[in-house]
Amino acid sequence: MLSRRPLSLLAAILLCTVACHEVHFEPRSGVGEIDILDDLFAVSAVDENLVLASGYWGAIYRSEDGGQSWLKSDTGVKSLIYDVSMADQYYGWAVGQLGLVLRTEDGGKTWAKQSTPKDDQGVHLFSVQSVGPQEAIAVGEWGTIIVTRDGGKTWRDDSLTVDETHPQFVWLSIFDQERVRKGEPVFEDVGLNDVSCLSSNTQHCWVIGEFAYLFRSENGGENWERGEILSGIKVDPIQLDYNSIEITDADRELIGEFSRQIADQQHLNIAIEPRVSAREIANFGKESDPFPLFEIVEARVQEVQSAIEAAGILSDRIRRRGAPPWDYEDFLAEDPEFLSRYFEGRKRDSPQIEVNIAQNPYLFAVRFADENDGYISGLGGVVLRSRDGGRTWRYEDIGRKMAVFSVEPLTPDRAVIVGEKGLLRITTDSGKTWEESNDTIFDTIFTFMRDVDFVGNTGYVVGQRGMILRSDDGGSSWRAVTPTKSLNLADAH
Repeated sequence: MLSRRPLSLLAAILLCTVACHEVHFEPRSGVGEIDILDDLFAVSAVDENLVLASGYWGAIYRSEDGGQSWLKSDTGVKSLIYDVSMADQYYGWAVGQLGLVLRTEDGGKTWAKQSTPKDDQGVHLFSVQSVGPQEAIAVGEWGTIIVTRDGGKTWRDDSLTVDETHPQFVWLSIFDQERVRKGEPVFEDVGLNDVSCLSSNTQHCWVIGEFAYLFRSENGGENWERGEILSGIKVDPIQLDYNSIEITDADRELIGEFSRQIADQQHLNIAIEPRVSAREIANFGKESDPFPLFEIVEARVQEVQSAIEAAGILSDRIRRRGAPPWDYEDFLAEDPEFLSRYFEGRKRDSPQIEVNIAQNPYLFAVRFADENDGYISGLGGVVLRSRDGGRTWRYEDIGRKMAVFSVEPLTPDRAVIVGEKGLLRITTDSGKTWEESNDTIFDTIFTFMRDVDFVGNTGYVVGQRGMILRSDDGGSSWRAVTPTKSLNLADAH
């Protein structure tokens, strides 16, 4: 497969860059033959022989003999390179720190820096997909999505922005809120960690990131639509009487049962969203004094939250949506309709409290085997599976809670995942079960494996301190390509 394999800066910061790796601020070696010792973030397998890997200090490494020997390419930069993606044997892109974009036209031997609309914003780019020799999509922090159709001469900024209906709008500064009202772009505070397109049909693309952000496109990234994670866990809204606060014992038990189902699934949170009746708004939510209604809403939320916490869910996993805006007066000068809009958004036929799963997994990588069958990997052992092209996703249990940095499906049924502390699992039944590799090489790997890529049955894994593994049988067995010495990296901490 000619697609690249990413790791976001945020993942590195969260999980290992400082805590588990001695960061070096000088280049290991110059252009030419090398001994790779630093972390590798991404790998792009072009064919059975040509493979590229990227990492620290502007490093892109290239092998023309299936990983037996490696050359360090001339990138001309010293920034971290988080991802590399080849469209074919000649054309490709790499991205990294502070908006870095590089392009190669000679199979990765040399690279030229390109300008994008993000140059002056200093945003990190975490992933790039070479859709073709002239087309690419890159994503990164602050909701960044940039697209080129002319080999990188120009890049279009399709980044995610905030409007007045966006949940992030109320948290913006007064200055940024005014920019939104004037129609100026204010970008979403979200990291997009990976973009992937099918090599067989490049019109089908996907983007994922933190906070369960996932998108799909059927026109090569011209338009995007949100996907949905289906948890299968839900509870009906808690019904309340007019001007009442306390919930019944039966409702408290329902909330407890609902909460206990996700107690050990740390990537899932619980959202509490209060609703009020038109009669309550009229009697207690007067614009001259809305605080009586605020107090009713707050008391109801606390009543439900106490039932959730009693079931073992910590408060940091509880999200309070639509909570009373006690500081509403601060917004009225710039937004006179702020309070009435809040009431309208809370109104239902009868008072109630909605309790739902808040999907909040931190997602690292997305890959599809075909137009329908795909996988996503994430923090805390998260693996998601889609069978409808990314419209909906369901969790798969891999039996571990470690970070899963990357996933690669060889077929709809067979896929390989890699992650922290030597994690590697294989499924041959479409994600229902995940098995450890029987290869003894993993008995001595205690380091992070950050990316995996296959072309046919030939695959590569890259990771911490220059580790590169190769498989020739679809991931069943692996051998070390680098480093040439022992892979036992437990002393790297």
